[in-house]
Amino acid sequence: MELKRVVVTGLGVITPLGNTLSETWEGLINGRSGAGPITQFESSKFKTRFACEVKNFDPLQIMDRKEARKCDRYSLFALSAAKDAIEDASFDFEKEDKDRIGVIFASGIGGIKTFEEEVSNYDEERGPRFNPFFIPKMISDIAAGQISMLYGFRGPNFATVSACASSTNAISDAFNYIRLGKANAIVTGGAEATISAPGVGGFNAMNALSTRNDSPETASRPFSASRDGFVLGEGAASLVLEEMEHALARGAKIYCEVVGAGMSADAYHLTASHPDGLGAKLVMRNALEDAEMKPEDIDYINVHGTSTPVGDISEAKAIKDVFGEHAYHLNISSTKSMTGHLLGAAGALEAIACIKAINEGIIPPTINHEEGDEDPEIDYNLNFTFNRAQKREINAALSNTFGFGGHNASVIVKKFVR
Repeated sequence: MELKRVVVTGLGVITPLGNTLSETWEGLINGRSGAGPITQFESSKFKTRFACEVKNFDPLQIMDRKEARKCDRYSLFALSAAKDAIEDASFDFEKEDKDRIGVIFASGIGGIKTFEEEVSNYDEERGPRFNPFFIPKMISDIAAGQISMLYGFRGPNFATVSACASSTNAISDAFNYIRLGKANAIVTGGAEATISAPGVGGFNAMNALSTRNDSPETASRPFSASRDGFVLGEGAASLVLEEMEHALARGAKIYCEVVGAGMSADAYHLTASHPDGLGAKLVMRNALEDAEMKPEDIDYINVHGTSTPVGDISEAKAIKDVFGEHAYHLNISSTKSMTGHLLGAAGALEAIACIKAINEGIIPPTINHEEGDEDPEIDYNLNFTFNRAQKREINAALSNTFGFGGHNASVIVKKFVR
């Protein structure tokens, strides 16, 4: 069976850097941090009192108040990003077979805010009086369902949950369903909204978050010796993946081609990556093999790069091992240094950063690195694109995501050539 080619025809985001793709991209290439004091709950007693929050988001721009009340914040983000991606793809739905359009949309955690609110409101003496929308608002698959119901898409419909690899897994599944001929197009991506007392408190209990409360905007500093944990982010990112001939037949704008996807497991630890990057090496090699590409074909890697002590070292080691001498000719950057870590939505947002980098010929930076802040276990002959964007022609880019539980996923996108 000959596999079909898969292209990207629509993009949409809502992030701590902006509520549109253009605002977010402008923030990325200009090295702007989205971090600041937490406004969504009283955080004065927490070890970490800052995050990368979405600003000025109005759900009433996408639905009426009654419908919005049925959705958790993460679902509202998903609907907003998906709406922008679908509009960007410019479908003529009078001509489309909606049985052949699917939705595969991820969330690593789902409706944690809804869960917190419902449990906090429970009173043992009064008895159970839960909101009838409690469960539908909370579950991680509901965003995919809501998008499909809003547009009447009846193709493959589900969520992927693999912690911080979730939305890369969603893109991978969408890619595979389309190239196997199971759908003409799939709306994919991820959404997350965990800036809440249990979200921040839980990660604080693990010592996973930065506690640089006096300087939030410089707290996410991947590959610097003084890094002390990740910065929690929120938002959503959505891509429309489409079978190439279907896209060409309708005259769609094509951003790029998806050419490979890899998955692997560390099989090592609940939360820590393997110190030698074994799973990271395997997932990148799997993606390259799937794409039928050599390491030398990759120009840019948007790394997982969370700004954690162990993770950054193991990923840098893995890149050197997989790419060999070519590792020193790559551009590498962590856009989490600006957006924070969007957990289950990170992979989709970072895949979009790769796509924009290809389209615009510019690599977004890894910000917050200072001279003299070098980790002896990291090879700084690698080009981490520190602090300033770099112009470069990019033919192909790889995006890495690694999640708690040892889940790893990578996707490769490249310039579209007929």
